Amino acid sequence: MRNRLIATAAIAGAMTASIAAQAQTTITTGTAGGSTVVIGEHEGIAADQRPAFREYIVRERVPNYTISERVTVGAVLPETGVTYYDVPQSFGMTPYRYTVVNGQTILVEPRSRRIVQVVD
Repeated sequence: MRNRLIATAAIAGAMTASIAAQAQTTITTGTAGGSTVVIGEHEGIAADQRPAFREYIVRERVPNYTISERVTVGAVLPETGVTYYDVPQSFGMTPYRYTVVNGQTILVEPRSRRIVQVVD
């Protein structure tokens, strides 16, 4: 009986370790409407790259789009009126596009137009 308890504890510990390791590969960037929006660690703009990315946006003179809704992670942008741009490879490979809305640079999932990161 004692061996069974030890074996069960060892299996539970091994499962917890693998779950913890997987959790370290994602970043929760926000919540919207009660659902959490999670993107992979290497899919968004990394914290150390954000100042250079903001400088790039200014240098490229990306237009600012104004919408009536609040810009938050998980919000969906309008179908028309906003242009999305590819993120340069120098800022990492990402499946997302960027734009500037209400003065904030954001990453957007291009098919759904859902905001996945506000680059602060």
